[in-house]
Amino acid sequence: MQNLIDFSLKQKYSEVKKLRSRLEDMKKLMNWEAFLPLFPEKETNKGRPSYEKILMIKLLFLQSWYGISDEELEFQVHDRLSFQQFLDFPKDIPDYSTIWRFREELSEEDILDKIWEELQRQIEEKNLKVKKGVIQDATFITADPGKQKRNSEPRGRDAQTSRSKDGTWTKKGNKSFFGFKEHIKIQRGSKIIKDIALTTAKVHDGAVDLTNPDEIVYRDRGYTGIKTNAKGNGTMKRGKLTPKQKSRNKRITKKRSEGEHPLATIKKCFKGGHTRLTTLYRVFTQQVFVGMAYNVHRVNSLLKT
Repeated sequence: MQNLIDFSLKQKYSEVKKLRSRLEDMKKLMNWEAFLPLFPEKETNKGRPSYEKILMIKLLFLQSWYGISDEELEFQVHDRLSFQQFLDFPKDIPDYSTIWRFREELSEEDILDKIWEELQRQIEEKNLKVKKGVIQDATFITADPGKQKRNSEPRGRDAQTSRSKDGTWTKKGNKSFFGFKEHIKIQRGSKIIKDIALTTAKVHDGAVDLTNPDEIVYRDRGYTGIKTNAKGNGTMKRGKLTPKQKSRNKRITKKRSEGEHPLATIKKCFKGGHTRLTTLYRVFTQQVFVGMAYNVHRVNSLLKT
């Protein structure tokens, strides 16, 4: 009976495939099995069996591509044939609490770092065309600051919130932001995200340097006067500028404009830029998967051009 059901699902998906095959393309793009050895072996076989690690990783990629919560992810996997095909039509679908626990597990024993490094290794094997230099930029990951309790003191920068534990307030221009700040390093040419860091929103962009000593980095005016590890510092200048400095800024602007592509894609296509998670390490895990999901999406686009 199960074989008949599986056959029926695959037959139905064959019709879905004709309409849109983006998920299937990205499924074939990566060697998902290469992530399995990155997880430590269980010391005991007692207790309930854990779900296949590859299935769980794919679930977090789906979540990142579609910008949905754990609860919504569980529902969508049950509801959408394209999601089930991406997951190889699993007989048992993890519930939202299992997805949550798996994300917590990734923060242990540097598993998340190993997954990131393996994905970068696979991308490098694609021999994508790149340009000289990298781009560093930062963006806000907003969070819900919580509700003010009745008869409590007015909210301020140091006020404790009812929801986010680690988020902080900051101001850019005339607009206030609450939450976190994501710092990313992007390879020029491919627009692949090479590194990610996360801080609270109030941390200055220049406090984080993601560059290596052998790189040339291009940055906006927010990094003016801040040193970098990179051998070449293409940071835009601000203040009263000479004609030569204005010309230099224009050249740097043209080169670093590629850095806007990942951030725009994540916010517009993946519905990113906001989190419901409350702690720094949990938001970091979430945003690393968003970055990896973007990279797979980007590689898929590059290989089609």
